[in-house]
Amino acid sequence: MTSATGRVANATTFLFVPGDRPDRFAKAATSGADVVIVDLEDAVDESRKEAALAGTLQALGDGLSGLVRINSLESAWGREELRALGEAVRDNEAAGLAGIVVPKAVDRVQIAEARAELSAELALVALIESAVGILNSLSIATTPGVTRLAFGALDYALDIGAGEDERYLDHARAQLVVASRAAGIAAPIDSPSPHIDDLDAVKRSAELGRGFGFGGSLCVHPAQIAVVSEAYLPSEQDVRWAEFVLAADARVESGVTNLDGMMIDRPVIRRAQLIAERRRNDE
Repeated sequence: MTSATGRVANATTFLFVPGDRPDRFAKAATSGADVVIVDLEDAVDESRKEAALAGTLQALGDGLSGLVRINSLESAWGREELRALGEAVRDNEAAGLAGIVVPKAVDRVQIAEARAELSAELALVALIESAVGILNSLSIATTPGVTRLAFGALDYALDIGAGEDERYLDHARAQLVVASRAAGIAAPIDSPSPHIDDLDAVKRSAELGRGFGFGGSLCVHPAQIAVVSEAYLPSEQDVRWAEFVLAADARVESGVTNLDGMMIDRPVIRRAQLIAERRRNDE
């Protein structure tokens, strides 16, 4: 059986569902998302925080499986939610909890505090949403027990005063990918597209994340899931390129060759191998 951390580390699509809407939990669970995230933070009004936590704990004990995004540890609710979730797991009353998402992640100390409350088999996703978080991303990623980083683009753009164009966030995306790779953890999870009806925009957003080296994306609506999942698969063009390179490799005697104007060396061949492996795994 795949562990909770393994499932989260290998997932591509993550669907948010409001924690105060238990009527939507079943739909989220059957949406096709790799992982469901019950959201106790942005999606829940302050007056509904306690009710959302209680309903989430009940659902996790009744068969719902997924991550829970708690409120910031600097808020009035985050530490209580963390304590309650940890206690429920220890009492075998939240069997469906796969782990937590820590929003507004800014430093190693904060993340280590959250990790200490969780049992070792549960996943921890650190959601980076600020300039300080980006600058500290390697330290956060190397904190023992961190499963993945995730990017909160809207909050980050607000924090640095960036415009709406995606290219203003290039540095942050690259930083999270590099930090994750350097820390030896799974590729980070990209920010969700705010578009629900415009699936072409959702596709472009997911393809952008994949191009940077992200391993998946957050989703805010079930309609986004299939589009995001498809965007992270190798395209037909990628597959044809990989087949061309691997066929050439079989004929190459030296370490580097020029074939039809393309330089083929070990890194190029390894990339082609990874594309072919991913395609086989998803067939």
